Amino acid sequence: MTGFQPAEASTPDTYAPVEIGLHGVTKRFSDQVAVDGIDLEVHEGEFFSVLGPSGCGKTTVLRMIAGFVDPDEGRIELDGNDMVGVPPYRRDVNTVFQSYALFPHMSVWDNVAYGLRRKSVRGAELTKRVGEHLELVRLSEFAKRRPAQLSGGQQQRVAIARALAAGPQLLLLDEPLGALDAKLRKELQIELMRIQREVGTTFLYVTHDQEEALVLSHRIAVMNAGKVEQVGYPEDVYERPATRFVAGFIGTSNILDATVSGVDGAWVELDAPGVERLRARLNQTARHGQRVAATVRPEKVHLYDDATEPPAGWCVLRGVVKDVVYTGVSTQFVVDTPAGGELVAFVQNARRIDDAGAPGQPVRMAWDPEFTVLLEKSADD
Repeated sequence: MTGFQPAEASTPDTYAPVEIGLHGVTKRFSDQVAVDGIDLEVHEGEFFSVLGPSGCGKTTVLRMIAGFVDPDEGRIELDGNDMVGVPPYRRDVNTVFQSYALFPHMSVWDNVAYGLRRKSVRGAELTKRVGEHLELVRLSEFAKRRPAQLSGGQQQRVAIARALAAGPQLLLLDEPLGALDAKLRKELQIELMRIQREVGTTFLYVTHDQEEALVLSHRIAVMNAGKVEQVGYPEDVYERPATRFVAGFIGTSNILDATVSGVDGAWVELDAPGVERLRARLNQTARHGQRVAATVRPEKVHLYDDATEPPAGWCVLRGVVKDVVYTGVSTQFVVDTPAGGELVAFVQNARRIDDAGAPGQPVRMAWDPEFTVLLEKSADD
């Protein structure tokens, strides 16, 4: 969409100097624009994730930073130096792939030593650095094994140790946990966080997994259709999504189409079918009668029957319970509403499930208006 601009993090930046900068970077493949004029800055020592669905351009961004492909327009700077046209072997960057890419005929020790030997590190220094990085990934006792004798998680830790051993300025990670089962992924997420904290190397992590990005990252860039829709800290992109796409892609979100009925200082009043009251913080220009979209997360929503009044000043929307899904920690209520079709509320199971409501029951969905967020248009709107 012409004129689309990504929303920046609302929290002031407190990071170190910029390690990697992308300025107006565009990449086309035939008539398809894979990356469309994006700007990004990743700071020294940061764990930065690029998050988005398949085909959004995130892997192309990683490949351009690595030097595997050059942009058609724009600059890619590493530590202030333009890298466009510089071959991969001359960039102080290493990449960890989803497929591990280990040498099957080499031992774990020799795999980790490979990059160091290419840099002419020999003797005691080689032994010391390989030993340190095997200890870092907690695989010292597996030094003599071949990759085929290791689990998937262990192989990925070897790949990380090999990439870090050469001491790159920047480590690129291309969905490195994608081939692992759910339990192992969570274990490796904790390991990655620990490793990044210990070594202090800048990590740029590409993933389609929303939870993974929220757990691992200092900051996140959310991509859609070749553009960056929002850059922010995890709590920014989750609690204050900038666009309809971000709200829908990260977690579960209720999106309401409404009309501006008034602006009262820092608040905007909204009107929609079935709404008793709906208001949001004014975070963009709004005028009376304007059509807008607003969102609220399901865990912020409380359910009330007609005999119970929600707190004064809260947003209130009438509906009828359609489905009740027990998930253990919480119960998911799907509510049919005149305003937005089906909306969802997550209610913590602090009481008996049979007291929580049933399909067909009229309810009022209510929440603190602080949790209502006005949405901007997405890149593909």
